[in-house]
Amino acid sequence: MELLHHRLEARKSASFFEFCIERLIQFTGVSAIALVIMIFFFLIREGAPTFFTVPLSSLLATRWYPIEEYFGLVPLVLGSLLVTVGAAVVALPLGLTTAIFIAEIVPRWAREFLKPLVEVLAGIPSVVIGFMGMLLIVPLVRQILNIPTGLTAFTGVILLAWMTLPTVVSVVEDVLDAVPRTYREAGLALGMTRWQTIWRIVLPAGRSGILTALMLGIGRAIGETMTVMMVTGNAARIPRSPADFFMPVRTMTATIAAEMGEVAQGSSHYHVLFAVGLTLFIITFLVNVAAAMVVFRQVKRSERMLS
Repeated sequence: MELLHHRLEARKSASFFEFCIERLIQFTGVSAIALVIMIFFFLIREGAPTFFTVPLSSLLATRWYPIEEYFGLVPLVLGSLLVTVGAAVVALPLGLTTAIFIAEIVPRWAREFLKPLVEVLAGIPSVVIGFMGMLLIVPLVRQILNIPTGLTAFTGVILLAWMTLPTVVSVVEDVLDAVPRTYREAGLALGMTRWQTIWRIVLPAGRSGILTALMLGIGRAIGETMTVMMVTGNAARIPRSPADFFMPVRTMTATIAAEMGEVAQGSSHYHVLFAVGLTLFIITFLVNVAAAMVVFRQVKRSERMLS
């Protein structure tokens, strides 16, 4: 009887512990959702007056000069897209191939050394990377390309790709490592080469996780502030040709960081900056929704194939 009593007490204790953990997880999830909703409504509250006090023609103009009431968002949006897309084009393929190399090619002892090294790179503060870029990359770009200044969109792309790369590599490596080893053994047993097994079996098996990693990398790039503010020149101009890739640009995040501390609260300029933040929030949200939809379709397709 005493043994039975101890077992009942242990079960009650375990059940109470599980109950607490479940409620903690639920609270964390609800808190995260509530925080995002609160941020969204705060941006709407502070940014909505823009559309009543500033003419739409001013917001769609090609010039950003708040002193003279020019609040053109077009150069800021295009500058952000130019730098983000350029960084994604550089970082995503390189990150994917690097993750494949770490997860599938190198020996286990080398993987145990390279994976922590990549995660350390992901923890470097953005202001440190920006400072290194100003001292090393900016003069190098100016000398090699023979252009008036090294503070260009191209410089921002290089540094943003550097910052995005560790996130992509780390997440993709975890995804590939989670693919069962039996998949690889089955491919090799069918006569596939090692590369064919990786390309035709391992990568498709981890497609949804890889796509999530790529979206995380894009989100890391589009939301970056300090680095792009330090190395892109902060010139609010519209890129009109490929040559403008080597000219200064200005991003939405850099505009908010550079001007929010000096703007008069409640002014048109103040509300426009919040409208810029709202625009950035919506763009990031749409990117994440698109990624979630693609992942959901991939999961449903895999379930249909298995059934």
